Order: sequence, then C-alpha cells, then structure tokens
Amino acid sequence: MFANENPYYTNLRFRVDFLPFGLEMDGIWVAGFSEVSGLAVETELEEYQEGGVNHFVHKLPKRSKFPNLVFKRGFVRSNELWRWYEEFHFGPPEKRKRKQGAIILMDANGNDVGAWAFEGAYPVKWVGPEFRATHGEVAVETLEIVHHGLKSYF
Repeated sequence: MFANENPYYTNLRFRVDFLPFGLEMDGIWVAGFSEVSGLAVETELEEYQEGGVNHFVHKLPKRSKFPNLVFKRGFVRSNELWRWYEEFHFGPPEKRKRKQGAIILMDANGNDVGAWAFEGAYPVKWVGPEFRATHGEVAVETLEIVHHGLKSYF
C-alpha cells in the first residue's frame, strides 16, 4: 500500500485528513497542522498470583486505552476547528458529527509512507492562541479529540 524504501523517516512531513467532508470552509482546506501528539496505546494488566508459583506473578491483558489526539496549528483566518467543537457540544443533535481520519506520514518527496487511522472522533477541547504584545511568536490554536482507537497502515 505504501512505499517502503527507507526504514527511517523524519517526523517533519505529515498531513491530517478528516472524513467525512474533511475540515474545509467554502471549498478551502483549513486543517493543516504543525504538530500532532497522542499517537499511543496502553494496555491495562491484571496481576494473578498462582498458588504454588512463588517466583513470578502472571500479568494478563485487560483493556487497551488510547489517549486523546492533540492537533496544533498556527492560527489562521478560519474558525472551522472552533465551529466543529461548538456544533458538537452546543448545537442541535443533527450537528453532532463524529469524524474519522488519518495522520499520514510522508517521505521527503511528499509520498505517503504510512498512516495511523482513527474513527468515531469528536472534539473535547479547543484552546485559542495566547496573545503577548512583547513576543513575536506565532499565534497557535489547539484542538484535542477523543477517538475509538488507532489502526496502523505501513
């Protein structure tokens, strides 16, 4: 499915796709992100001490947990991220749209080399930019989403 020419890739080139309908406004793509975090999974363990076996404890897998995904980008003249949050939490039920999507890793030539797909996602936190008149930093907005798990495609 994806090219596998080099086993090592930098984390500089990636894109995020949201479906259905992406995150676009008036036909313009508005969801380019500069940072994504939360690609992780952790499985809870249950310890079981077997009678007569005193030199170790069995560790049995229980359920797996996926942390929220956090997306950051320079603040742009678009309110699509805020609008998704607002419609999901404060809008009528028909506006509460969960999305599926993928974080796609690209090589230096812009070719897709792999992806992590998520589904059933909706926003749980939006943070607007911090404004400081004494700093010349880029204004950044953050969107945090919850999801139903990750699938890896490499």
